[in-house]
Amino acid sequence: MKTSINFKAVKSDSETHNFRKKTFDYIRKDLTPKNEYWLEEKIVDRIHKIESYCKEKSGRKLQKNAMPIREAVVVIKESTTMLELQNLAKRLEDELKIRVFQIAIHKDEGHTDKETKEWKPNYHAHLVVDWQDLETGKTLKHQSFHYSKMQDLTAECLNMDRGISGSKGRLEAIEFKIQEKEEDLKVLEERYEMMKSEMNSKKSEELVVKENDFLGFKKIKTDKTIENYEKAFRTYKSTILKNKTELESKSKQITELNTKVDDLKKQVHLFKNKNSVLLTNPIVFASEKKKYLESVTNILEREIKFKRYRYPNIDRADNQKLVSEMGEIAEKICQENKIPFSAFDEIFKDSNKSMKFFSQLRFGDNNKLRNEEDTELKRKGYLKR
Repeated sequence: MKTSINFKAVKSDSETHNFRKKTFDYIRKDLTPKNEYWLEEKIVDRIHKIESYCKEKSGRKLQKNAMPIREAVVVIKESTTMLELQNLAKRLEDELKIRVFQIAIHKDEGHTDKETKEWKPNYHAHLVVDWQDLETGKTLKHQSFHYSKMQDLTAECLNMDRGISGSKGRLEAIEFKIQEKEEDLKVLEERYEMMKSEMNSKKSEELVVKENDFLGFKKIKTDKTIENYEKAFRTYKSTILKNKTELESKSKQITELNTKVDDLKKQVHLFKNKNSVLLTNPIVFASEKKKYLESVTNILEREIKFKRYRYPNIDRADNQKLVSEMGEIAEKICQENKIPFSAFDEIFKDSNKSMKFFSQLRFGDNNKLRNEEDTELKRKGYLKR
């Protein structure tokens, strides 16, 4: 399955749509609970910060035509996790200076096939980003190869194929339309031949109504014969359309299944190769383990920010409640991203990291961890010494 990422200026109703703040007629409400959301800051608050920083850094106001906040729609799989999207967010920041501060995974949009009545989901994610250059205060300037890099990073982080860009994609679309027209023509030709065959067969003779006239000669009863032919044509047309619909439905299903099988084969092949290297090369194993724990650490930090944003006024002075809340965050991440809890055990072995996470949860990023709080947490055994 192919993915792509495309940035545009953020819309005024972005948060309303992304976070489902009202009901939309094009979504399936029964699937909305499958959506996932992460938010570090509201768009209006981020814009105020961007405008202030631009004035402070460059001495000028942000240009009216600037697009400091942008939004991307990312094509994802049904199994894509928030962890993978947070990893993508980190890579975009580290390599292209694009800072993601909102993510919404949508699994409740799509359409119902008119012919097969089958639900066709449109799995995608919205990434709202800060496009400000922190060195100049102005908006980031990217070249064409940077946009190509965005596609590469997306495919890599989401474990999907990269979308085809440029003229090759357009050529494929045209070829596909030609193929569709050729198939339509073939169906019409088959329908014509079938009807011609039916009408030339003995069955057509049965449609003709003949009656004896007063002299005893057989004569065709025109009105009844025409009525019989009309009924026959309606029957043939209905049968042909039914067969055509069934054939197209089966063809679509076969194509989709073949695509899924190919994707699974690729994934299995990659996993086998990766596992083989991990089992035989201790250096690679250590490197992959480090990367994995870093990605889990990244999503943990972001989830802590999200929790504090949603519930800023919770009293977190009680250490037992603080530890319980941290456990709930870790459990949520495990369930949604299929992460073994042992990964968090490994991360929290580092006392410095433990103190940092509990500090972020209790005080937020703008407060430093107090020494007496550290001592108290260590004394009660919540942090490793």
